[in-house]
Amino acid sequence: MLPLLLLLVSCSKPDPEQGRQNLFLPKDNYVADARRGETIYHDTCVVCHGTRARGSRQGPPLVHSTYHPAHHHDLAFHLAVKNGVKQHHWQFGHMPPVTGVTPEQVSDIVAYIRNEQRKAGID
Repeated sequence: MLPLLLLLVSCSKPDPEQGRQNLFLPKDNYVADARRGETIYHDTCVVCHGTRARGSRQGPPLVHSTYHPAHHHDLAFHLAVKNGVKQHHWQFGHMPPVTGVTPEQVSDIVAYIRNEQRKAGID
């Protein structure tokens, strides 16, 4: 009986909202806003990633071909904020998780970064 119960539980349909929360994504119907994202970016990210996401002595530029959407999908930014990132492209050390921001705010920040990338010809 227990093996059958385990099989049924493992075959249950996953909860999409729980999946979004696990990935630190906003609710499905959220519309990101680059202008809000610019404000949040300046409050949260500018110290390390610099003005207009061009980098600083403490962190890499996000307006760079390394962060092209085909190479670093928006999800990568959400996971970086949630979990931090081990140093891999740059020599700035590990990025720690960022506390105090919501998945919606991260989406706004990503919209701002993608807008800055497009202005720089990265799209």
